[in-house]
Amino acid sequence: MTIEHTFANGTLTFSVRVTVRASRSGAAGEHDGALKLRIAAPPVDGAANEEVVKVIAKLFGVPRSGVSIVSGQTSRLKRIAVDGLKDASSAEKILAELAQ
Repeated sequence: MTIEHTFANGTLTFSVRVTVRASRSGAAGEHDGALKLRIAAPPVDGAANEEVVKVIAKLFGVPRSGVSIVSGQTSRLKRIAVDGLKDASSAEKILAELAQ
C-alpha cells in the first residue's frame, strides 16, 4: 500500500497515525493510507507532538522548522506538512520506503 499525499509549492502533506509510549521512536510502515509512527514520548504537554516533528524532520532530512502539524494536535491521526523538499519525486521515494 502507499501513503496518500499531496505535493504543491515545495510542501509535502500527508497523514500520520501515532502510537505513543513506544519503546523507541521511528516509522512503522503504513496504516490506512497514513504513515504509522511509533513515538517514545507520552502524550503530555505536547511532548508527543514535539517528538513527531523531530522524527519526521529526521526521516526527510529537513530542519524541524520545516515540519508542521496542520491538524490533529490532540488526535492520534495527524496531518503533517513538510517544507524544504527539493522535488516531488524525492518525497515520493522517501514515502514509499517508509510505507514498507
